[in-house]
Amino acid sequence: MGLWEFLFRRPLIRYFEVDMRLIGHLPEETGARTFGDYLYVQGVENDIEQDSGDGWAVWIKEEDKIEQATEMLAHFRAAPDDAKYHSEAKAASRIRAKEEKSQAEWERRLRNRRHLFRPLHDYGFGVLTYTLIVISVGVFLYNRFGAETERVSGLFMTNILHSEDYITWTGGLPEIRHGEIWRLFTPMFIHMSVLHILFNMLCLRDLGSMIEARQSAWKLLGLVLGVAALSNLAQYAWSGPSFGGMSGVVYGLLGYIWVRGKVDPGSGLYVSQSTLTIMLVWLVVGFTGVLGIANGAHLGGLVVGMAWGYLSSLRYR
Repeated sequence: MGLWEFLFRRPLIRYFEVDMRLIGHLPEETGARTFGDYLYVQGVENDIEQDSGDGWAVWIKEEDKIEQATEMLAHFRAAPDDAKYHSEAKAASRIRAKEEKSQAEWERRLRNRRHLFRPLHDYGFGVLTYTLIVISVGVFLYNRFGAETERVSGLFMTNILHSEDYITWTGGLPEIRHGEIWRLFTPMFIHMSVLHILFNMLCLRDLGSMIEARQSAWKLLGLVLGVAALSNLAQYAWSGPSFGGMSGVVYGLLGYIWVRGKVDPGSGLYVSQSTLTIMLVWLVVGFTGVLGIANGAHLGGLVVGMAWGYLSSLRYR
């Protein structure tokens, strides 16, 4: 083949697309299109195009399917009028229409970044987020700024007996096993200081409102309950029942938004790098023992949230 023929006889781009391979030619356009549709239904991505002098070229997009497609081409050439080719070709139009619909839906979700990631003040508090904050503040006021936790003893995972020097409890979570299921979740409403509740409520406002606005209140409720239960169990196994706070849930929401936003950008979920860094540094500092915070709940919530974010994104990938 001369240089002129190399450059102009066939589309130049084909010689530089390493993922495209020519497997042969067919003399008529109708037969080539029918065979191309047949390949498509069999899961072999292909292109059909006119090749001056040789008829219609069949190009295969995936190198690992070249052998399969070449064998199919040989069978087609032997019996181009076989009914199976024409019946399968008809199915191709239905499959393409379905894929085009899915693509249009994806493009609708994947709007431009400015619209997706608008500031929180554009949609304010979500109703469920606001409700969780009100309950937390109400419990904080009722137990007198965390000074009288005995007043909210029914919200801990199990009953705690206080003495001057230590606390005791009955292992095995007997109250939950006997029907007080709410104790799996309600420690998230107990806060011990002004800084404790302020930090958690500010984080919950941002993360919870984002999920509620861009997905749904039901989605947020499922996340909050699931993360609360699992992170509370993690903290109970870590150090016992004397703990409380929304921070396990906050780390769960952070992990969910972080991973879901990375894997599925069209979800509209996003956490800034600075926020993520601060939260992860705070998590690590907690394990030094300087702060005396619920490390088990933080780590457990983060892991649960990340796993939830990844698994929930699979259907959209």
